[in-house]
Amino acid sequence: MVLRETVKEQIDTLNEYQLSRIADYILSLKVQAKSAARATPFWQKATAKERADNFLEWVSGLKQTGLTLSDEA
Repeated sequence: MVLRETVKEQIDTLNEYQLSRIADYILSLKVQAKSAARATPFWQKATAKERADNFLEWVSGLKQTGLTLSDEA
């Protein structure tokens, strides 16, 4: 938390132009974080339960034909 307080103190000393630059930088960090989150596939970041729930949801959406495989298959 020391870093957070130090940054807050530094922000208080900046002029409007500098604050605008900081705001732009923060926005770019947020965009990078979002694109990094999208770049990670669901199955890599999801828990086992989340993956199982997602699979069951997917299966429930499949078209039901009434056809099944034989026991030998």
